[in-house]
Amino acid sequence: MITQIKGRLVEKNPTDVVIDCNGVGYFLNISLHTFSLIPDTEVLQLYTHLQVKEDSHSLFGFAEKSEREIFRLLISVSGIGSSTARTMLSSLHPDQIKDAIASNDIATIQSIKGIGAKTAQRVILDLKDKILKVYNIDEVSLSQNNTNRDEALSALETLGFNKKQVEKVVDKILKQSPAETLENIIKQALKNL
Repeated sequence: MITQIKGRLVEKNPTDVVIDCNGVGYFLNISLHTFSLIPDTEVLQLYTHLQVKEDSHSLFGFAEKSEREIFRLLISVSGIGSSTARTMLSSLHPDQIKDAIASNDIATIQSIKGIGAKTAQRVILDLKDKILKVYNIDEVSLSQNNTNRDEALSALETLGFNKKQVEKVVDKILKQSPAETLENIIKQALKNL
């Protein structure tokens, strides 16, 4: 198994890179998340996942080990292939996918192009326990954050603010400080709306 590649960056595109490693050019499929993290330096190191199929060998590159782990978890789900997993990692930050799975957030998973309701439910059903165990996430704090989020959204909508705009602002606040109190979430949201 090829686990990482370090070499000279020859070509960089939003969906793939070519790395020259001792005279051999390796073509690696990447997500937009990895693309955004790749510096324009001469030497590049990416963590990899080699997928061997009957008709092809495909190499996937990741700037972070955590993204590779999420990718491997995603492709373990029936109905999620490597291209769908890469689309998911291009659409959302790996932490957003991890948090959505851990908190049963079907809407976030379903917001990804090509993912329907049944597939989103299967991803959450198959991976929730693994995500909670691997990343040592406490379900109690997770549900507390969701309760605070839901109550903040409800309060701000009652005040007449647009639902989509409120969700963006509240999610941004919770991303920066996940343990924020309900009162502070509402106060910060009011400042940003």
